Amino acid sequence: MESQLHALEIKLAQLLAMSTQLRAENHQLRQDLAQAHSQHRVMGDNMDAASARLEKILLSLPDDLP
Repeated sequence: MESQLHALEIKLAQLLAMSTQLRAENHQLRQDLAQAHSQHRVMGDNMDAASARLEKILLSLPDDLP
């Protein structure tokens, strides 16, 4: 009986350690995801700005280019 309790105690300690590790990993993944979303928004804004500049350049070109 005592050995079973000891084994259960060990398994419970392992479970708690794994839970703590997974919580920390989940927290890091959430931070990484938020950063990736932020970078994605910045890249999208940059693409929009570049597209607008390119459109402006194209509109300023004469229509009768050879």
